[in-house]
Amino acid sequence: MTLTDWLVDIALILIVFRQLREGRLGPRSYLLPLGTVAFFASQYLDGLPTEGNDLVLIGATVAVGAALGIAGGVFTRIRSLNGDLLIKAGAVSAVLWVLGMGARLAFQLWVDHGGADDVARFSVEHRITSQQAWVTALLLMAVAEVVTRLATIFVRSRMVARTTRPATPAVPLAGRVR
Repeated sequence: MTLTDWLVDIALILIVFRQLREGRLGPRSYLLPLGTVAFFASQYLDGLPTEGNDLVLIGATVAVGAALGIAGGVFTRIRSLNGDLLIKAGAVSAVLWVLGMGARLAFQLWVDHGGADDVARFSVEHRITSQQAWVTALLLMAVAEVVTRLATIFVRSRMVARTTRPATPAVPLAGRVR
């Protein structure tokens, strides 16, 4: 693993800790995680391997990432206070985030320190055709986790904002300008 690999993986893990303390939900809440995975994707995503069972591996890891992201978004507290939306990652949300991001880091460390032969054997037995399939699968798992978590938070924040917004007084039909 390169220094960049370490920095990006640790940054992804630490992002959720920013939200352990309640703060305002705003553009930075979305842009920081999206920017981090976009950087990661630009560095490592080199096409989509489609031979053998590469797409099955990629689909399985994306599904796991999406499930972790949705669950993480559901277990993130969102509330309205004085017109602002506040967000706070709960313990379950934080554990799911660290589990997903940390599992990728642990897998990379294991491969670099003795697990490469096991991964190669597994790949041959399951018709996974290249190392790039694993890189793509783990990267897209992270992207799926980030995007689905943020999408879940966005949808939930709109629901909270809608339920806390003061009702607009209705204008009678006779009073409307035509």
